[in-house]
Amino acid sequence: MSQLSVPHLLGIKDLKEEDIQLVFDTADQFKEVLGRPIKKVPSLRDITIANIFFENSTRTKLSFELAEKRLSADVVNFSASQSSVKKGETLVDTVNNILAMKVDMVVMRHHQAGACVFLAKHINARIVNAGDGAHEHPTQALLDAYSIRERLGDLANKKVVIVGDILHSRVALSNIFALKKLGAEVVVCGPKSLIPRYIQTLGVEVELNLDQALRNADVVNMLRVQNERMDYSYFPSTREYVMQYGLTMERLNRLDRIPLIMHPGPINRGVELSSELADSKHAIILDQVENGVAIRMAVLYLLAASLKA
Repeated sequence: MSQLSVPHLLGIKDLKEEDIQLVFDTADQFKEVLGRPIKKVPSLRDITIANIFFENSTRTKLSFELAEKRLSADVVNFSASQSSVKKGETLVDTVNNILAMKVDMVVMRHHQAGACVFLAKHINARIVNAGDGAHEHPTQALLDAYSIRERLGDLANKKVVIVGDILHSRVALSNIFALKKLGAEVVVCGPKSLIPRYIQTLGVEVELNLDQALRNADVVNMLRVQNERMDYSYFPSTREYVMQYGLTMERLNRLDRIPLIMHPGPINRGVELSSELADSKHAIILDQVENGVAIRMAVLYLLAASLKA
């Protein structure tokens, strides 16, 4: 069984290009499984996985749970809002109690950046980061890059534009790391107030004008404005944001070629993306959702290899 070079998936930053390719190759095999009448394999039949979500999640939590069940793992779901965390229990105590139940792997989402790294240093289980604060969301970046590869064949020298709230987005950071490792040209675009000051040190281009950013783009990934992470307003009004950075068919029709349109969800229809575009043939948003299960199956399967070694 092939293995990743890392014991946990804490962030794309820790992965080598070979690791990403291994995840993709493994996901190809699982995608074939998901196309069968019986969509289940016994690969993780003796593995117990705990899904620990300290933040609300719908798509990511369901995707991981489905991936785990497709691999025949035993699954434990834990919601912080219904737990002893509300009574003051620490993160380490919570997880140690779960591990005392002989859990092998932990999939965790947490509102604090670095929570998964902290956890990996304190407990003896494989950790998968399902999103930590505004830091990283590695499986989202993997499924995004995989979805692009599926449509365009290769990411080398492809121009990918990431639009919106770059400052608060863990999806943006993980995507930048993944895309750069795979040889893509990355442009970030949004209001100046939502562009991190030192983002160019990651090897990306900054363009504040969306129409300029979209020229010759192969892919455009639209991000939601994360109001829940904002202490104050970063732009005058939603109406002005839509005028400057909302993606519409009218805007795309001015281009020489229309790029693939992506969105990690949830979509604020009529804000970052018009409904017409979200439901159009140019959008691969539902492909991203479908590929998310195969990618997460691949990640869990590959990390479990070191448990069995």
